[in-house]
Amino acid sequence: MHADLLIIGSGVAGTYAALTALKAGARVVLATKGALASGSTRWAQGGIAFPQGPTDLPHHLEDTLTAGRGLSEPQVVQSLLEEALLHKERLLELGVPFDPTPTREGGHRRPRVLHAWGDATGHALLSTLLKHLHGEGLEVLEHHAALALVQDGARVVGAVFWTPGGGRRTIRAGAVLLATGGLGRIYPVTTNPHEATGDGFALAYRAGAVLRDMEFIQFHPTALPTGGLITEAARGEGALLVNARGERFMPRYAPAAELAPRDVVARAIYLEAKRTGGVFLDLRPIPNLPRRFPTVWQNCLEAGHDPTRAPVPVHPAAHYAIGGVKTDLWGRTTLPGLFAVGEVASSGLHGANRLASNSLLEGLVMGARAAQAALEESVSPRGGEATEVPGLDPHALPELRRIAHASAGIVRERRELEEGLERLARYRPRPAETLLEAEAANLRTALELILKGALFREESRGAHYRLDHPQEAPRPYHLEQARGAVPRRVPL
Repeated sequence: MHADLLIIGSGVAGTYAALTALKAGARVVLATKGALASGSTRWAQGGIAFPQGPTDLPHHLEDTLTAGRGLSEPQVVQSLLEEALLHKERLLELGVPFDPTPTREGGHRRPRVLHAWGDATGHALLSTLLKHLHGEGLEVLEHHAALALVQDGARVVGAVFWTPGGGRRTIRAGAVLLATGGLGRIYPVTTNPHEATGDGFALAYRAGAVLRDMEFIQFHPTALPTGGLITEAARGEGALLVNARGERFMPRYAPAAELAPRDVVARAIYLEAKRTGGVFLDLRPIPNLPRRFPTVWQNCLEAGHDPTRAPVPVHPAAHYAIGGVKTDLWGRTTLPGLFAVGEVASSGLHGANRLASNSLLEGLVMGARAAQAALEESVSPRGGEATEVPGLDPHALPELRRIAHASAGIVRERRELEEGLERLARYRPRPAETLLEAEAANLRTALELILKGALFREESRGAHYRLDHPQEAPRPYHLEQARGAVPRRVPL
């Protein structure tokens, strides 16, 4: 099978890119690891942060840069926000059922976050996009897991997939767009879906692409013990954090209290739980909770807690990979023919800590841009060879998750990072014979990149906190990693 554009992943970034490319008359193949409507976008309870008109754009820019702690690139943020309202209008034309009133979330100085279907924005957005894709001639390959990229020299000209029948299938394309999502399944507690096994990061790394800032893992502050998420919007509408003694504690950690950036709130919860034995979220200040936040309400009940009677236990959970495959403003990676958008990419928007609800916005803007650039640079694929497909015994995953929790969690230090890398080195990949083995190897690769990045970044910044280096370095820098090379600092 050949295509002008091969898109791997079916979240908001992948589907919006597909819609953009199809409207341009391209032949598009979209391959997705699970069912078409699976992935992290569907799980997103938060909304989309749109500037509330031209006068709010400078404030949205400043909020994003503040959250990013000096690593968000101003020209990237400015460029994406300037295009935001164009895509908002396009979504309205497509029929996304946005709620009429924007809300405020952590790190935002004013209400600018639009939701749909209450706290099921991701589901509403994805459902609308998929409805429009059905009539556009998109070729969809469900339950096709990407195993390796195909290269002709350095140029990426396709990918190899594991098929539903257990075989392998090669698809060649003029350009390949990675929209594969995150890597949260390397952590024992995560808000990510089962598909989030770091595939795109690992594929790009093995092919020779540059990845950067992999040490920045955002932990969502308020997850239930079962892994269910309580959206940040709940705190935006009055929910309060209390410790095991019933004391509200966030005002001691940040002037914005419960609405401080996520890294601040997650670290405060970690410290308070360690100090007092637990942390709880009191949702009772929110009027008509079941109607305003039906997904949160249901998640709490399924976890055995009635949020109208008492505060519910919460703790941070691995939520979002802030770093990723290095791209420019059009989604181009350092390899010709390979583009990346969404969580798998590092565009320069999020910096050291992602501002709440900026990720869906990034997926829209960068998805459309990357589709346009990929079609302009698409070539007729000729030949090419696949990179290797390493595997790892899936029984090793519990130990890998223990390493991630102990060495690459909310708080890090050199001794634990070095020990984590030593433990990880005992698990040597072998040729993959099953999809589970390939996924385990991808998670191992992702964890190694996180640990190395965290070890080489000898400072604390945003979502990366080092006990032995608690201060920010005087000058911010990206940390780039490429196969066969020592991690490299690139000053901004």
